Amino acid sequence: MGKIIAEFTMSLDGFIAEPDDNIKQLLSWYFNGDVDIPTAGGAMVLKVSHASAGLVRERFQTTGALVTGRRDFDVSHAWGGNPPYDVPAFIVTHKAPQEWLKQGSPFTFVTDGVESAIKQARNIAGEKNVVVGGSKIVQQCLQAGLLDEIRIDLAPILLCTGIRLFEHLGTTPIELERLATEEGTDITHLRFRVLK
Repeated sequence: MGKIIAEFTMSLDGFIAEPDDNIKQLLSWYFNGDVDIPTAGGAMVLKVSHASAGLVRERFQTTGALVTGRRDFDVSHAWGGNPPYDVPAFIVTHKAPQEWLKQGSPFTFVTDGVESAIKQARNIAGEKNVVVGGSKIVQQCLQAGLLDEIRIDLAPILLCTGIRLFEHLGTTPIELERLATEEGTDITHLRFRVLK
């Protein structure tokens, strides 16, 4: 069975987006390299450094489902109908948008909580990983003990304000084990196991 993994590009001061949800500066490492990597489904071509290319390819090959929140879904404009990684996407929401409730939609709207979304995604992903997106969904997964790993692509920038990934986690420390640190070009890839 695959792992439940949070993957984000984050500024050194802990932000995953600017206050207006802009992520362009943070994600510039995906487009400043010399190795072309077509995204699954061919919606776009990433241009990453040689140092990061293997890692990015591996993420596409090992991801079987995505779980994220309604805000992430809305802000990204439903990714133009093509979920990241070109895998089934489970959107945690209070109310499903009617325009996406149709045959063949790549989105499943889960109204009974993050645990249900993770369970459904895991069933679809099988041996592959489930990637968790959306800061609030990651926080809920951490609080519920659902995350196996956290993968941070650490960008060399201080945004100073914006949306934090690790906010509202309570007061009990969550212990991590460092699994890997890899240097890319203008990015540092960090990988941690969540100790349970």
